[in-house]
Amino acid sequence: MLTTELSYELPPELIAQKPVEPRDSSRLMVVRRDCQSISHRRFHELSTLLGEHDLLVANDSRVIPARLNGIKPTGGKVELLLLRKLDAITWLGLVGGRNVRQVDIVVGESHIVTATVMPQPDDAGWIITFSEPIDAHLNRVGEMPLPPYIHESLNDPSRYQTVYARISGSAAAPTAGLHFTPKLIEALGHAGIRMAFVTLHVGLDTFKPISEDTVEAHKIHSEWCELPAETADAIAGAKANGGRVVAVGTTSARVLETVASGMRETRSGIHPFHGFTKLYITPGYQFGLVDAIITNFHLPKSTLLAMIGAFMGMDLMNKAYAEAIQERYRFYSFGDAMLIL
Repeated sequence: MLTTELSYELPPELIAQKPVEPRDSSRLMVVRRDCQSISHRRFHELSTLLGEHDLLVANDSRVIPARLNGIKPTGGKVELLLLRKLDAITWLGLVGGRNVRQVDIVVGESHIVTATVMPQPDDAGWIITFSEPIDAHLNRVGEMPLPPYIHESLNDPSRYQTVYARISGSAAAPTAGLHFTPKLIEALGHAGIRMAFVTLHVGLDTFKPISEDTVEAHKIHSEWCELPAETADAIAGAKANGGRVVAVGTTSARVLETVASGMRETRSGIHPFHGFTKLYITPGYQFGLVDAIITNFHLPKSTLLAMIGAFMGMDLMNKAYAEAIQERYRFYSFGDAMLIL
C-alpha cells in the first residue's frame, strides 16, 4: 500500500489547540461499517450508542512530565524527551539539538544532573544516561510533553491525562480517553456497559510518521503493554453474553490485538499478557478481539491512521475524514472523537 494513500489535506485552523470543557462535550462522529453510514452526536451520548453487555477497554497509562530543557557544555540549549525507562539511570528518548553528546539538567539551585546521549541506529531514538536517577526531579523540572502541533500552553496539566490514568510511563496521552468524565463512566455503568483496563506506555511510534514509500516498509518499534487477568475475564464475559469489545483508542486496540495474535498462534482462549508488542496493523489485517473502536482523528501518514484504515476500510475512512473536515470537526490530541461500530 502506498503511503500517499494515508494523506489528506487539513485546514490548520481545525487542529485543536485546547481541550473543550467539559471533556464529554466534544463532538462524536458515529460510523457504522455494516451500512456505511455516518452520523453526528456528542460524546456524552455514548451510553445511548452502545448496548448492555458491551465492554469498553481503555488504556490506564499515565503521562509523565517527560520533556526536559538542558544545556550543552558550550552553552547551547537542548531538549530531551524521555520515552521509556531502561534501567535506574538510562532512558530511551529523543534529543533536540546539534552535535549533542552531553547535557546538563539544572534540578536545584546548586544541583545539576548530567546526561550523556548516544543516537541509536535506524532512527530508533537516543540512549540517554543520567549521572543519577532523574525520576525524583521530573515533577519539578519536567514539562508535560504536548505534541508539536499544539502551540498554546496548557494551564492545567491534568487535562492531558485521562481521568482514569494511574500507571506512569507514557510520553503522550492515549487521547481517545480524554473525553471521559466520572459522570459519563457512571452513566455507562447504569446502562450495563462495563469498563476494563489495559496498559500501554506510549512511546516512539507516536512521534514517528511513515516516511517510506509503502506502508509495509515502515519499521515499527516496541512498546510495553499489559492485559491483566481481570480484563481477560471481563472480555471473555462480554463475549459470552453477546457484548462487543470496544477499544478506547488505538493503543488499547494494539494491546487487544497483540493478545488476539497470541490466541491465533496457540489456538487458546483469551489470556493475560505483559511484555513488549511490535504489532503493526495495516489494511488487510483481520481483527480478532476488537469489535468497535473509539478514536480521535489522526495525523496523515501515521501508523495510527493505518490501523483505523484497516478496521473500517480505506474508502469509508476517507469518506469519514472528508466529512469531518467539511463539518469542521476538531482534529488530533485535543480534538473530537469517532465511534466506529
